[in-house]
Amino acid sequence: MDARQIHQVRRFNRVVTQRIGALEESYLRRGRPLGEARLVFEIGTHGADVRALRGKLGLDSGYLSRLLRSLEAQGLILVDKQTNDGRVRRVGLTPKGRAEFAAYDDLSDDLAKSILAPLEATQRARLVAAMADIEQLIHVHAVEVRVEAPDSQDARWCLQEYFRELAARFETGFDPSKSNPAHDEDMTPPAGFFVVARLDGQPVGCGALKLKGQAAGEIKRMWTAQSARGRGVARKVLRTLEATARECGLKSLRLETNRTLTEAQALYRQEGYQEVDAFNEEPYAHHWFEKHL
Repeated sequence: MDARQIHQVRRFNRVVTQRIGALEESYLRRGRPLGEARLVFEIGTHGADVRALRGKLGLDSGYLSRLLRSLEAQGLILVDKQTNDGRVRRVGLTPKGRAEFAAYDDLSDDLAKSILAPLEATQRARLVAAMADIEQLIHVHAVEVRVEAPDSQDARWCLQEYFRELAARFETGFDPSKSNPAHDEDMTPPAGFFVVARLDGQPVGCGALKLKGQAAGEIKRMWTAQSARGRGVARKVLRTLEATARECGLKSLRLETNRTLTEAQALYRQEGYQEVDAFNEEPYAHHWFEKHL
């Protein structure tokens, strides 16, 4: 790792934390530190599950509990167990908490304006573009990909969204019953694997590996949510599946794709897949690829 790059990252972190007031005991002059203020914002006007908050913010459960107790003592939130599942706790803002949320929202706009105001128009554009790039690059690290049962709730949601997108984008629509199948048993060990990608604890992508014998495998169900595109989700899913294939002793991987999925074709070529002659009769495919591991 380049020492100059490390130095620049640390310097950037110091500048940002000081400029946004992260070091102040009373963030945005509302009487509480940044951690509590951020939690008020993330709970929002619609409330949130405690488990989802922990995943999104990457907080230790003990620390999150202390933050929640503090906000509860201040009269800003209420924490209740769900009646249909006592293990799930949901937190919502009280009227006082909603007033604090609105105050933080207005003050956060004022802070952003104070950062942009001294700059000329071209400088503002540069800064905002750089911020967008930084956010995107940092989120690449935040993407988590794990093997999961294809019939789990998040897996089912991903597959449903995947089929919905294909139906909208394909020139002829998409009917899963007419496509080459990938049944749950095909994506469950030892026959195969299914992975779900998550960002801030929420599912944003998926992919599957079907084992086609001792030497070859097939990549299926590659999908990324529109909201998470450009953050390396598909690449991380693909590389996770490839690593799994290598662990299984496979020597090559195959996949097919539709001509409308140009971004998928670009990814496969960048990752070393070579276009080959058709190796199956997938009715929705126009391009077939193969990679030797």
